[in-house]
Formats: sequence, structure tokens, C-alpha cells
Amino acid sequence: MGTFNVEIQVGDQQGDRFEAVDALVDTGSTYTVLPGAMLRRLGVEPHRTSTFELADGSQREWQMARTWVKLNGSQEMTLVVFGEDDVQPLLGAVTLEEFLLAPDPIRQRLVPVHGLAMNVSRG
Repeated sequence: MGTFNVEIQVGDQQGDRFEAVDALVDTGSTYTVLPGAMLRRLGVEPHRTSTFELADGSQREWQMARTWVKLNGSQEMTLVVFGEDDVQPLLGAVTLEEFLLAPDPIRQRLVPVHGLAMNVSRG
């Protein structure tokens, strides 16, 4: 299974200013992880701290916030993680689901998918 990057634009919490960033599509990452310095430069304010497990099994405490992301012509408010200032930006599973997109690793692109509502009954 291949990996690939996409350009996203990360905005401030008012949706006024955006910065472009090249993010690795990573469905193994729950949330989108961005350099903390970039988020602070945009004025994004964290609202909580959470524990995250890394691939090597270690754990880290990182701050989180909700802010705007633009991707493929759409814009959504999403949870982001304040990573280290030199972190490789990651486009995580929650943000992908909010945009109703899934990775196509063969063609190295994001493809639209339908939302799921399996327990909604008719009637």
C-alpha cells in the first residue's frame, strides 16, 4: 500500500487566513497533525490536551484545537493536533471522514465516498 501527500490549506479559527501545507495522507492517524508553530502563527487556540500513542508504542501529550481546513475545493472545521514544530503534517482519518473522502493509494489521490448512516430506519 503506497503513501502520498496532498496539499491542504489550514486556516485560523475565524476562517479569515489560510496557509498551504503538504500533508501525508495517514489513515493510521486519528486526527490531522500539524506543526504547532504554524497553528500558533495562525492564532489557533488549543482547547484541550490529549494523550496519543505513537507507532513505537510511546505516548505523548499534545494540545488540540478546532480550526478550518480547505481540501479539494471544500472547507470544514476539524480537530487538529499541535505537533512538534518540525513534524511531517499528517491528514488524519477524522478529517478525511468529515470531507467524505477516502484514499486511493494506487492512483495516489483522494476519492469521494458516501456517508454512512446504517442504523437509521425508514418509517
